[in-house]
Amino acid sequence: MDKEPHISQRFDEELQGVHELVLTMAGVVEDQFANAMLALQHQDSELANEIISRDAVVNGYEVRIEEECIGILARRQPAAGDLRLVMTLIKTIADLERIGDKAAKIANMVLSMGHGSQGIHSNFLRDVHVMGEYALRMLREAMDALARADADAAIRIARGDEELNQEYRAATRRLVTYMMEDPRTITAAIDALFIAKAVERVGDHARNVCEYVIYLAKGRNVRHIPLEQVAKDLQKGAS
Repeated sequence: MDKEPHISQRFDEELQGVHELVLTMAGVVEDQFANAMLALQHQDSELANEIISRDAVVNGYEVRIEEECIGILARRQPAAGDLRLVMTLIKTIADLERIGDKAAKIANMVLSMGHGSQGIHSNFLRDVHVMGEYALRMLREAMDALARADADAAIRIARGDEELNQEYRAATRRLVTYMMEDPRTITAAIDALFIAKAVERVGDHARNVCEYVIYLAKGRNVRHIPLEQVAKDLQKGAS
């Protein structure tokens, strides 16, 4: 008589444990990205090297969590909401790992620009710093929505990706203008473009996490569906 509740309790503990691991991984990734933006702002090669060396920590989390999720699938054969949670966590860590890669890429760019003109880089990277703040806020809020399985918050956060895309397009236009006005700035402007694209991709990955949250909370795959349509459909379902 006691066997079934005991097994259920252990299963819940396993799910909770892997969920907490994902949130821990997210904290590491957030730090990596925030530090990458700081290293860029201050042209800090020491911090950049630290970010690059810690990328292995992010990768280690991804491997460990993936193995634990596969173990849960094999041992427990979860269904319904539990299965959605496991699948959500597997998808989330893939996006977190890619954000970690973007942080390492930015850090590598800091090292490659280390001998350049501080003033020129500061001007070129003005828009990138604004984008970085957007992207970091999206990432933090997306992970908070995941922790609470909050679909409404996920929709709101995902909408912020368009603001980030607008900032990216504006940054691109300004950098192209710099290059056209003064060909000597081409190398620095192209570096800034690569960094801006990396930051823009962080927002895309945060939006992906928001889509996984909606799937977790509502059981609906909303990829490739406009956010406004998703919001209307979920509102209908709630009424």
